[in-house]
Amino acid sequence: MSLAQDLKKVNNLQLAAKLVSDQVVLGLHNSKRSGTGAEFEQYRHYRPGDDPKSIDWKLFARTEKHQVRESATESTLTINFIIDLSGSMNYEEKGVSRLYFAKILLASFAYLGFKQSDNMNLFGLKNGKLELLASQGKQSFQKILYGLENAKAEGNWNFEKINFPEFQSKNKELLIFVSDFFQTNSEFYQLVNLWSRPGKQLLLFQILGEKEVSFEWDEVIKFKDLETGKSIELSPEETKNAYLKSFHGYLDDFENELKIENVHFYRCQLNDPIAEVLKNSLKKLKWS
Repeated sequence: MSLAQDLKKVNNLQLAAKLVSDQVVLGLHNSKRSGTGAEFEQYRHYRPGDDPKSIDWKLFARTEKHQVRESATESTLTINFIIDLSGSMNYEEKGVSRLYFAKILLASFAYLGFKQSDNMNLFGLKNGKLELLASQGKQSFQKILYGLENAKAEGNWNFEKINFPEFQSKNKELLIFVSDFFQTNSEFYQLVNLWSRPGKQLLLFQILGEKEVSFEWDEVIKFKDLETGKSIELSPEETKNAYLKSFHGYLDDFENELKIENVHFYRCQLNDPIAEVLKNSLKKLKWS
């Protein structure tokens, strides 16, 4: 079960995230990192290349077996999730909104991060401002779920300034940004350029509707701007060719603008299986 329409019936964001994550073969990390921390995890056989100091010599004295003592280590990776909360995220097809798709996608990423003990924060971009919805620390996964469940999309961008210094640190960081990336000028492009730097990876998801991409309507359409509330009626026959040329031209230009080192762009549609979106996007990342 990974289609958003099916996951919506579950009516539980945590369970939906687990269902999606469990289908992902290639995950963010497939197990907790192991090292020489204080909390004991397990023994394993010594392998060539291991530090001899890691051998448990007391155990060797009893068993004459070279066993390496492993322990869980604190993650050095910080994952910052950003969800677009402008009004256009309320667009929906077949009962599934762009916002709901984004919530399941981010919750699934957060579940993987939780299993790995990564540091995680959740931010919302709304009315041109960045809002911290959940902070790292104890129960960060539960706080992220709560933040996502209660997040509402409304209004427009109204950027007063393109900055947000929260994401300009030099720490090792993964920034996951989910949006439709419909911009007034070039604000998204400016943000990505501002945030991209060595040691940081950006994973950007553009969520589109199938009808947005194909413009498959058979009757007069009433378009409503979900950010301003303005509406207009158009005939698909008169509009389709111009729309497709303009819209796909924008999509191509936007994707070309994002060909930046350590920036990974992934475009998906509301009818895509979320587990496949998650799995395929992870392949774009470069883990060290």
